[in-house]
Amino acid sequence: MRSPAIRRTLIVVLALNALVAAIKIAIGVRTGALTVLGAALESGLDMFNNVMGVMIVNVAGQAPDEEHPYGHDKFETLGTLGIVGFLSISCFELLREGVAALVHGSAAHDVTLTDGIVLASTLLVNVIVVVFERRRGVELESALLLADAAHTGSDVLVTLLALASLAFARFGWAILDGLLAIIVALIIARSGLAILRQSIPILVDQRALDAHELRELVMAVHGIRDVRSVRSRSTASGQLFAEVTITVDGSTPVDDAHRLADEVEAAIEREFGTSQVTVHVEPA
Repeated sequence: MRSPAIRRTLIVVLALNALVAAIKIAIGVRTGALTVLGAALESGLDMFNNVMGVMIVNVAGQAPDEEHPYGHDKFETLGTLGIVGFLSISCFELLREGVAALVHGSAAHDVTLTDGIVLASTLLVNVIVVVFERRRGVELESALLLADAAHTGSDVLVTLLALASLAFARFGWAILDGLLAIIVALIIARSGLAILRQSIPILVDQRALDAHELRELVMAVHGIRDVRSVRSRSTASGQLFAEVTITVDGSTPVDDAHRLADEVEAAIEREFGTSQVTVHVEPA
């Protein structure tokens, strides 16, 4: 089952993100490094996103019903917009604090080698999470997992910047912490834009297939006189929905017209994979 598998993946990722967030918070509070605290905020948002994702998947995995005849997949895509919202909060806070640090100056507490080593260990956890979640997202065709993996992927660079901040502070360059925090905010903003580019086309039912290509495929079925209209859309799981209106000779028996409709459905499924195709037949 797809939904339980996505839910289990999110729970594993949640546990790992909780560990990373706890470590970053401890180091950020002890050293006072703004970039490390920003990295902790990012990991904390990862945790919240995972919790939200588990709840959304429970809804998205429900079978089609009278209220939602096309299924509940869009709830999963809607969840990715929630992730963007939390990214926006993180981005704004980091920009504000980073600019304030550059204007008024900032000073970190003493930074030890142990701080750097422990923070570096979270980098390894970030990499494991990204690889694991992205692989599961591809296997399960889950936009939510792929979006969350992209967000966590930004954590890798954010953690590297946090490590750089500790190194600069250790050698007396704590003023650079504000600049690095601004860079972290820009990385978060970039991740949010990437998620929007993937999610919005699904939510607004942007066409999934090129209309000309779909029309030519249908016209290749022997016995079809014309194709009057074609429409297509897809869901977060990759499920294709297509609606095609074809014309046949006015004297065509009902059985033959039904056979042509079945051939159109089979042709689209052969070419584009599992699909739900609705074929309207009209007399020429």
